[in-house]
Amino acid sequence: MENYNQTSTDFVLLGLFPSSRTGLFLFILIAFIFLMALVGNLSMILLIFLDIRLHTPMYILLSQLSLMDLNYISTTVPKMAYDFLFANKSISIIGCGIQSFFFLTMAGAEGLLLASMAYDRYVAICFPLHYPIRISKRVCMLMITGSWIMGSINSCAHTTYILSIPYCQSRSINHFFCDVTVMLTIACTDTTVYEYTVFLSTTLFLLLPFIGIAFSYGRVLLAVYRMNSAEGKKKACSTCSTHLTVVSFYYAPFAYTYLRPRFLRTPTEDKVLALFYTILTPMLNPIIYSLRNKEVMGALRRVTQRISPVKM
Repeated sequence: MENYNQTSTDFVLLGLFPSSRTGLFLFILIAFIFLMALVGNLSMILLIFLDIRLHTPMYILLSQLSLMDLNYISTTVPKMAYDFLFANKSISIIGCGIQSFFFLTMAGAEGLLLASMAYDRYVAICFPLHYPIRISKRVCMLMITGSWIMGSINSCAHTTYILSIPYCQSRSINHFFCDVTVMLTIACTDTTVYEYTVFLSTTLFLLLPFIGIAFSYGRVLLAVYRMNSAEGKKKACSTCSTHLTVVSFYYAPFAYTYLRPRFLRTPTEDKVLALFYTILTPMLNPIIYSLRNKEVMGALRRVTQRISPVKM
């Protein structure tokens, strides 16, 4: 067994960008995506807050999704940019624990929230008369609170574990953030049992919600097929296809990464897949929901007219 240094508290994040023009191009591209994600998600949160017509469970859930995405991308990209600009890739074990905690909290909470949004659309389309009762604002707040709390509890358990195990002298993390599963590769202790808990968490927070989403949209598609109104079919399909697009970008690479055994994973593949659920999805969510949603575009026009200078 390798020796390990219990006094050193620093890890080294090897990062995503190579020291070349390609690395500079990737850095500029990701910085641009980060800015788009910030502007898009902040705009969505502000728009839903300012327009009273969007104060419905569907859009309250959407505002929470934007808030989670905002925190999600802010957990990884600023540190990655700092490392590239200042050539300082070290991170303390406490810093790694904090980054891991927020990342896992957002990941788990967003997985549950997306399932809640699917249930919201299922009730709205399949049981429209019961919608005000089944998805009241109280129920909506319970779903949001439950997502945050369960995500935090799960994250706290995993973060506590990675902060308590010994690490080898080679403390290089071949990733651009403190990913729990990658940190296990440099641990100087047997982590086989813990890896099963990672699999269990992934099942609870990703696989089961995805099954729930698939069931909800299966019922939705059946209800849409039975609709007599062509306009109703078009509106329902538009709303559901929007959500399914978001779900695909988020769940597929995430589940593929964390449900595979360690010996089937490669650092390069993990980094590429992580780009989808940590950087691309937070940027795409507000774009997808705003461009393909007439109510959001209408709210944007109303708010813009309200705050724009009065014409002379």
